[in-house]
Amino acid sequence: MKGIIFYTDNTLDINISSQVEDFIRMANLPIVSASLKPIAFGDNEVIRGKRSYPTMVRQIISCLERSTAKYVFFCEHDVLYHYSHFDFTPPRDDIFYYNENVWRWGFGSDTAIRYDRMLSLSGMCVNREYVLEHYYLRRKKIMDNSWENDEGQPRWVRIMGYEPGTKKKRRGGITDDDFGTWKSRYSNIDIRHKGTFSPAKLKLKDFKHKPKWWKEINIEDIKSVDLRRLFSHMNIWENNKTKI
Repeated sequence: MKGIIFYTDNTLDINISSQVEDFIRMANLPIVSASLKPIAFGDNEVIRGKRSYPTMVRQIISCLERSTAKYVFFCEHDVLYHYSHFDFTPPRDDIFYYNENVWRWGFGSDTAIRYDRMLSLSGMCVNREYVLEHYYLRRKKIMDNSWENDEGQPRWVRIMGYEPGTKKKRRGGITDDDFGTWKSRYSNIDIRHKGTFSPAKLKLKDFKHKPKWWKEINIEDIKSVDLRRLFSHMNIWENNKTKI
């Protein structure tokens, strides 16, 4: 009934990606993956292309087409997913759902942050057929506008938005579909690192429009995972080389 799609550009430090994969495996759900290089993680398909948003769209479509699950969790290579994240089942098949219980952590830092409507594609769960139709529309728009070779984060990506359902057509979104939220029992950890595809945004000064309900905590106060213990072998706090 439920499954996982996993997409990666294969650029992440193995010390992080291996931990992420171990966390995802604890969900005991079928995994369908797409990568730019072969990986031994779920039912894998290599998508030829460069690291870019159009390539990510093709990866997502590949996973959705190969999955047989009714509901899918979108999983990315730099998020530590607590197994309680996967307890959720969408109550409706025509809404995109996002897990709000997540902390954003700058890799190697002592604190983590969150704020109102910190919704990410990496925390979405949705009916597979419904979201597949949405990504067909995204692919069509990319092809119709000859954007398939664009790299980085072009302006059109930011206008369109990354998270289905959160941006209406009048603001540049693809559709007028709705979204909903849920909160898992324990939090996920969104790891922000040097190779993060989207901007890190770990300080209030990073926002053009200041978010509401800003909260910053020490990582020792995160109950879902002991980050210092998990990455103690890397000595990231001692040598300070991997901090953003």
